[in-house]
Amino acid sequence: MRTSRFFAVSLAVTLALPLAACSTPGPSGSTGPQGAPGVAGLNGEQGAQGEQGIPGTVGPQGATGSRGATGAAGSAGATGPAGATGAPGTPGAIGSGDAALFYALMPADNAATVAVGGDVEFPQNGPTTSAGTLRLTASSFVLATPGVYRVTFQVPVSESGQLVLTLDDVELAYTVTGRGTGLTSLGETTLVTTAAANQVLTVRNPAGSIAALTITPIAGGVASVSATLLIELVKAS
Repeated sequence: MRTSRFFAVSLAVTLALPLAACSTPGPSGSTGPQGAPGVAGLNGEQGAQGEQGIPGTVGPQGATGSRGATGAAGSAGATGPAGATGAPGTPGAIGSGDAALFYALMPADNAATVAVGGDVEFPQNGPTTSAGTLRLTASSFVLATPGVYRVTFQVPVSESGQLVLTLDDVELAYTVTGRGTGLTSLGETTLVTTAAANQVLTVRNPAGSIAALTITPIAGGVASVSATLLIELVKAS
């Protein structure tokens, strides 16, 4: 038993001596490869909201945008109250629908006969709807506005004869009126067209007539008999 223990101790010492002689560290080995990443940890709790920052400066104004489409028309507004009546205007020149009447009384107007080629006188002014009388002389009348006129005349005469309208001293053939016998008036209603302003109208014993005409005075009674000429502008050009 003693021999065994001795042998064991001797063996331990024998083995320890070489280890003691080799106690100086050797050089470091090379770094080994990096290990695989570990599993991600759980998200932490959300932190508290930070304080509001200071407002930034105002940016520059942007460019003007394109014009939008026009909106639908609104409903009509209520009618406003009527305005005050204006002052009367200045009477104008004869216009469409205006008329003027001229006449003669026998006696004493047209006391003498109307010669062949002569014009009947209507020296007195009757009612008118225009500002002007349209008179040039006792027997001639100005048609101031170019257009279409309605002309009506009647003249009591003592002889057979004719009357015709003239325009600027030209007899209008379509206006001739006449009678063969008896003591009656000569007259008609017709239209006259003027192409220019201020043309002159007359009622004439035609140049081709046989004799002068006597305008009958006090026919059929005791009052003076009238001869009349009515000029109406139907349509202005």
